[in-house]
Amino acid sequence: MPVRLPSVEQISELGSGFGLVLSADEVAAFQQAFKGPLASYGRLEELVAPDLGPVAPRSPGYRPGAAENKYGAWYWKTEISTGAKGLLSGKKIAIKDNICVAGVPMMNGSALLEGYVPEFDATVVTRILEAGGTIAGKAACEDLCFSGASHTCASGVIRNPHNSAHSAGGSSGGSAALVAAGEVPMALGGDQGGSIRTPSSWCGVYGLKPTWGLVPTTGSMPISYSVDHCGPIGASVEDVARLLTVIAGHDGWDTRTISARTGDYMAALGQPPAGLRVGVLREGFGHSESDPAVNEKVRRAIASLARAGVESEEVSVPWHLDGPHVWSGIILEGAAEMMLKGYGVGNNIHGYYPLSMQDAFARGMGTRINDVSPTVKLVLMLGEYMHRNYHGRYHSKAQNLRVLLRRAYEQALEKYDALLMPTIPFTATAIPPPDAPLGTAIDTALNMQANTCSFDVSGHPAFTVPCGLVDGLPVGLMMVGRHFDETTLIRLASAIEAAGNWKKN
Repeated sequence: MPVRLPSVEQISELGSGFGLVLSADEVAAFQQAFKGPLASYGRLEELVAPDLGPVAPRSPGYRPGAAENKYGAWYWKTEISTGAKGLLSGKKIAIKDNICVAGVPMMNGSALLEGYVPEFDATVVTRILEAGGTIAGKAACEDLCFSGASHTCASGVIRNPHNSAHSAGGSSGGSAALVAAGEVPMALGGDQGGSIRTPSSWCGVYGLKPTWGLVPTTGSMPISYSVDHCGPIGASVEDVARLLTVIAGHDGWDTRTISARTGDYMAALGQPPAGLRVGVLREGFGHSESDPAVNEKVRRAIASLARAGVESEEVSVPWHLDGPHVWSGIILEGAAEMMLKGYGVGNNIHGYYPLSMQDAFARGMGTRINDVSPTVKLVLMLGEYMHRNYHGRYHSKAQNLRVLLRRAYEQALEKYDALLMPTIPFTATAIPPPDAPLGTAIDTALNMQANTCSFDVSGHPAFTVPCGLVDGLPVGLMMVGRHFDETTLIRLASAIEAAGNWKKN
């Protein structure tokens, strides 16, 4: 689309919006000054940019009906493969619906993107296909991923396979529910505040938020550059290790991954954890909403590590209680500016910009903004309020405080190989009814992140493993490790997995 020279009236309006007082002669002069830069935009329109072309032919698949979508966890079903032999041969993988798969509709749980079909594959999708995996479809997720529960998805509520009246967790609820239901052994999720770990914990599966910068997010819709993560969800520790092995490492696009240090995750499976030291995080158990029964299940799992030769003791990191406040300061304005006002891509980062998604999102913002969930509206308005009235100073201060939060965890991890705590202080909540008050719908979507969101800010890897049931609903134990030390977490998770059947605990 050619870029038009603005009229003098438009330039005058632009200036007035910034408080500029311009004379008629100045406005006319600025119109002439616009012509040189706009010529560059004309040339940009003519040039051909690189793309992320798909590596396998495919049909678009179909949207499953209720009969084959019992938990509302699928958005779209496909069967895409290269036939290659590799680490994922014979494995079916569900892709969270904020990750692009060429030729397959993508909605990111939101009316704003309904009808959009990307023409390229995300890096992680290409890597899965090249490793022999089969893309089984797109897993439903929360509206623009702005919810830790599972009732804001525009295609319908996502239900927990352990109790369909309860939340699957979010925002990667479809991914975790499909694994828990046995429909796929592994899935991709995204995590900006707990969105891999929350649904994995509540659905009783294994979910790993990798170190920030280990897995590229090229071709995925972001929320906020400094807290975006992509990672694996699996039915076993081995499934998580396999998928992480395939998707980790720099891709030439996502500059966050330049410093990525990959490990031998498969070799870590079953490696005895004897000699490791873990710190049981006091502040992870002490929330006002903490369920004593959840705490007891987590402590029982920690005791099983002791029997495997792991030394444990209580440790205190007071900054953990301020982590959610730092996270709020970063993500609210970060999401409003990058994802919403930035039309799903933002700017000023080195990386791949999916233009078709940007255009589709801009159309949706212009025509369907009233159809988004209350949580999206909250983030948009609150983020913009803070930006307009406080010129971004709290976002900036939170980014500065990030260093102190990270340092506090790192100091504890100098003594311990991992920090342990409940993933979520309570089990999956009931899905609110469609006519629930606005405040209830919002609170239920955002009330579970006390232990998870801090590690999106600090960037440390965090692995949730199922460790028991309370009233038939799963409990997760979260292990947090040093940057790029996912192998230690896999060793510990393997030991817990081998200790017994958590569904009987």
